[in-house]
Amino acid sequence: MQIEDDKGCFVCGDDNTHGLHATFVVDKVNQSASCQYIIPQQFQGWKNIAHGGILATLLDEVSIYACRSVTCNVVTAELSVRYKKPVTVNTPLTLQAKIIETKKRYFRVESTIEMDGKVHASADAKVFIC
Repeated sequence: MQIEDDKGCFVCGDDNTHGLHATFVVDKVNQSASCQYIIPQQFQGWKNIAHGGILATLLDEVSIYACRSVTCNVVTAELSVRYKKPVTVNTPLTLQAKIIETKKRYFRVESTIEMDGKVHASADAKVFIC
């Protein structure tokens, strides 16, 4: 299966007017990815608190970008998210992900969202190679 990029991705797509417009840096040597991001107010759940679904979405996307350090033909199979502390909107965040295991058909990836140097959410992902 060939994955086709149409610039419409909710997280990173330039052509998605309702999207997050996040930009990721891929490190092929370390099989990792990162992103500096500020969640806009419109994606809050409770007042001034980022919606958990948006956090999960960002963890999913940074995990995919870590896998893109190896191949672009990947899709998420499983994502297990841990919310440790609330994340406030309009606050600088650091997203990071790294491949921790490579198998013939999938990658295992660990990812985090940090605010003020502390992990506020993390995830383990299983990402299929198409």
